[in-house]
Amino acid sequence: MAAELTAPELIAKHRPTLDQALEAIRTRAYWSPHPEHPKAYGEHGSLDAAAGKAAFDALLGTRLDLGQAGTDDWVGGEISPYGIELGVSYPHADLDVLLPAMKTGQPAWRDAGAEVRAVVCLEILKRISDRTHEFAHAVMHTSGQAFLMAFQAGGPHAQDRGLEAVAYAYAEQVRTPESAEWSKPQGKRDPLVLTKNFTPVPRGIGLVIGCNTFPTWNGYPGLFASLATGNAVLVKPHPRAVLPLALTVRIAREVLTEAGFAADLVALAAERPGEGIAKALATRPEIRIIDYTGSTSFGDWLEANARQAQVYTEKAGVNTVIVHSTDDYKGMLSNLAFSLSLYSGQMCTTPQNLLIPREGILTDQGPKTFDEVTADLARAVDGLLGDDARANALLGAIVNPDVKARLEAAAGLGEVALASREISNPEFPGAVVRTPVIVKLDGAKPDAEAAYMSECFGPVSFAVALGSVTDAVELLRRTVREKGAMTVGAYTTDSEVERAIEEVCLEEAAQLSFNLTGGVFVNQTAAFSDFHGSGGNPAANAALCDGAFVANRFRVVEVRHQG
Repeated sequence: MAAELTAPELIAKHRPTLDQALEAIRTRAYWSPHPEHPKAYGEHGSLDAAAGKAAFDALLGTRLDLGQAGTDDWVGGEISPYGIELGVSYPHADLDVLLPAMKTGQPAWRDAGAEVRAVVCLEILKRISDRTHEFAHAVMHTSGQAFLMAFQAGGPHAQDRGLEAVAYAYAEQVRTPESAEWSKPQGKRDPLVLTKNFTPVPRGIGLVIGCNTFPTWNGYPGLFASLATGNAVLVKPHPRAVLPLALTVRIAREVLTEAGFAADLVALAAERPGEGIAKALATRPEIRIIDYTGSTSFGDWLEANARQAQVYTEKAGVNTVIVHSTDDYKGMLSNLAFSLSLYSGQMCTTPQNLLIPREGILTDQGPKTFDEVTADLARAVDGLLGDDARANALLGAIVNPDVKARLEAAAGLGEVALASREISNPEFPGAVVRTPVIVKLDGAKPDAEAAYMSECFGPVSFAVALGSVTDAVELLRRTVREKGAMTVGAYTTDSEVERAIEEVCLEEAAQLSFNLTGGVFVNQTAAFSDFHGSGGNPAANAALCDGAFVANRFRVVEVRHQG
């Protein structure tokens, strides 16, 4: 069948966007082609709010047939954190049939070249973007994010990260020319002449192991980095968050088919309840690249055991904020309150430990003791979440019972500065919604260390009293070195303290933000400009997104001809 989407058409349509993305990763300036506001959709073929909700509702209780090779069963069972049974079933794959089918499409995909692969990926992203409202509901009802966050983080921000990965992949592949004429002088004799051709070749099949909390935002970088560098991609979603990635796979397969490539270059590996196929998949010889977001224990297992694959992991860390001094006390408290509350702290970038000198801090409102700072922060969180409607819009729902259990146990670890409370959601009575807890710990007491030196994923933060800012800086260093951190924040008006904190983060490779008091928060990063993780501390062995994230997904093979 002739391709419905020709390479020249795709290049004409998407090359300007690719060029803008390449410029954005070069300058690190703000740029995004994907609108953040829900009202921006509804024209030029995109779904508006009503159509997107209708499209999501139409999926409930249906079978999502992807037409992929090796389907031997149908599986499902997702229940929304908001209490809705999705009832969607997905193809279960016989891997001995599916994986060989995926490999058969790679030669043509490889031979298409970096530019064609890039614009095909951009067409996939464009079609996903057109259905952002539908994806927002899918993300909301699998992750527990509130709708607006699911819309933005699961839609345009995720699409930006996918596009960013395509841009980096393209830049690394074209760094080497396609061909070169090589002539070496030989004095009086004729020169030695060779024609050399250089082809980026894929490693093999990439495996994306999806996460429950941010299925698209965390899934798209690896998916599009591998696909753009010529690899087939098998997507294994988290069992509680299949739908957003299954929709992604369906769209990718449609575009690949229309562009004249094999649909099985992108496939889904959904699993039966309790089947746990990740380990078996990760060690198969066909799998040559793995992208994983999740627990440290399984990330460490992948790094140790998936030896045949290039493994990229984003695991867990203990994110830290040092509070030393500020010239905007109210702004600091407001910013921290939002950071602790957003999505019930269920972000890998949410601050956990707030390191505060025991004698207190200097502010524009005068000196504040440790107890005053923690009490004022508790009031700021209470004020932010005092209205239940606003609280539901910020907190979303608790994604799984383990988070709820950690939240409930945290109150027994120290003196509670802010107790968590239950909030009802009138629209979704089955949702489990809780406000954050803040627990005060004495950093000088050995029994407190077990709490603040362990990740407590969810809406739990520890205010740790320390003898001095020097102690705080040293604890920051030890925390990042031993446990890792996706983010570090600091508040100080002292240039010497600022330099000391920055030096620690440079030495330990942790991303750092100073004195955030406005509308930018430590747990948010912008594609094309901010690096998510560094790859240089135990929290992650890769950064989203940089050249290192894409360059080892392909190798360059040289073919030489004499004369």
